[in-house]
Amino acid sequence: MRELAETPWKRVGVLAHPRRPATFHITDEIASWLRDRGLDVVSRSEWDEREIQKLAPSLDLIISIGGDGSVLRAARVCARHGVPIFGVNMGRLGFLTEAGPDNWRERLALALAGDYWLERRMMVTACLWRADEKITCDYALNDVVISRGIIARLVQLETYIDGRWTTTYRADGVIISTPTGSTAYALAVGGPILPPELNNLVVVPICAHLSMDRAIVLDGSATVEVVIRTGHQGVLTLDGQLIAELTDGDRIITRASEHTSSFVRVGERDYFYRSLLDRLEPKMPIHPPPNRKRESPT
Repeated sequence: MRELAETPWKRVGVLAHPRRPATFHITDEIASWLRDRGLDVVSRSEWDEREIQKLAPSLDLIISIGGDGSVLRAARVCARHGVPIFGVNMGRLGFLTEAGPDNWRERLALALAGDYWLERRMMVTACLWRADEKITCDYALNDVVISRGIIARLVQLETYIDGRWTTTYRADGVIISTPTGSTAYALAVGGPILPPELNNLVVVPICAHLSMDRAIVLDGSATVEVVIRTGHQGVLTLDGQLIAELTDGDRIITRASEHTSSFVRVGERDYFYRSLLDRLEPKMPIHPPPNRKRESPT
């Protein structure tokens, strides 16, 4: 969804990747650049979610420096407070970021001038129930993954959609993905690619054995409940973060969250397709190489 900017930001948080020292100098440069332009800046190279959770309501924007993992981490904190994110890529892929180490000044200048739009992406919430007790609930921008633990043995995953039994996967696990997550783990196991503006869930098994092995695309209003059956350990992860170890009979209920993540964009609306193809297509020359005379065999 495209939303034109109305006012620039006044107070900005700049967050480095706490385990990537290479991001620290960029963090300092960006913080200094913003202060020179009259903004109130809070900069962190070491931060945890609880600290930023307390800080977020006072911020107008968070600049996340790192890779997609850093953006996901920031999104989990920012979404519930409606704070938009501007990502600076220092990682490998950068699907979610808007600038890199070489062009952040140019792109941030556009954003500060009001020449930006806000892209809103759906999130999901997942709750773990053990018997009749709710153990935990948390948010994800990419995906919810219910899978086996360290033992390489299949688990059975009874899957219900809107309260009705759909199938039982015998697999390494199952992914419940948003459109954002459709280009992440879900894509790696054969799921479809969905553009980020859609409001859908994707359910896709991981290494299914003698059971349903195709992805299912659901309306965003659907509720997905998974009951794990295992004689050993399972795990629940959200956006790659370990949330809990699972035991036989645990239930995980996933649905669209009331919160959405907002991303500051200064590029064109169709950036997603070009960004995706740049990563999936082989790098081809713009022009074919010139014809060369075939060498005679010696």
